[in-house]
Amino acid sequence: MMEPGANTPQDLEQKQENSIQTADSDSTLSSNSSSIISRAWRHMLEPVRPSGFVEFELLILTFCIGIQDAISFPDFHCFASNQTGNTVFLMLAIILPHFNGEMFITANIGAALGFFLLGSWVTGQLGHIVGPRLRIWLVGCNFIQSCLVFAAAATQYIHGMDIEGSDAIIPIALLAFASGSQVVQSRTFRMTEISTAMATAAWVDLVIDPALFKLKNRPRTRRAMFLTTLIAGSLAGAGIYRTAGSWVAILVSAAGKMIVTCMYMLNSTEKPKKTTGEDAC
Repeated sequence: MMEPGANTPQDLEQKQENSIQTADSDSTLSSNSSSIISRAWRHMLEPVRPSGFVEFELLILTFCIGIQDAISFPDFHCFASNQTGNTVFLMLAIILPHFNGEMFITANIGAALGFFLLGSWVTGQLGHIVGPRLRIWLVGCNFIQSCLVFAAAATQYIHGMDIEGSDAIIPIALLAFASGSQVVQSRTFRMTEISTAMATAAWVDLVIDPALFKLKNRPRTRRAMFLTTLIAGSLAGAGIYRTAGSWVAILVSAAGKMIVTCMYMLNSTEKPKKTTGEDAC
């Protein structure tokens, strides 16, 4: 007779089977988790393919730039992204310094142009090293740009609007650096019709297009959408500036950029080109 509570051979065998099943289950969960992480990492390292969805993302960024420039000139007498005007004003400041404080603020213009170029240089050179179309680079770079614009909004909210001094230079620098980085990033898709910032070349290329009135003309359509979106962003920025203040307009711009950051996760992947034996030679 067996003692009460003693394990029978069948109980021992059942416990062993349960232990094996539990170990197999844990191993499967661990394997699935590793597989998900591995797939997510591969997804982040894939190059993004230029597409209609990319065009939509660039137009959102264009809208955000329009908002920023609409508030930067009345607040700081310079442009955060439009460096044509800043360059001309800077030359005027050299030849006609007595206009400083009346027509423009020399320090603000210098900060805007300098940090725009710095943002362009840093983004462009690092992009050459990392890979300008890699998803991880696009997401990370746009995330940093969004954070810079959020910081500019916070600076405006905390310190208010000062036309001169460090309280003016800091938001200008943040917006200009983010703008320069954004323009460089947009060029990696080789959609030159949507620069996300500069309108002069787009206006000229639009009106001189020999196929301007043709129904199917993708470059013409891109330029028209870019200019329309830039105008809409500028009007929205001016409206928000008048009703709620510049920090709210900057906040809206930052939110738009952060949305694009998330959207980059959904872009299709650029497939590697197939090469024949003759092409390989």
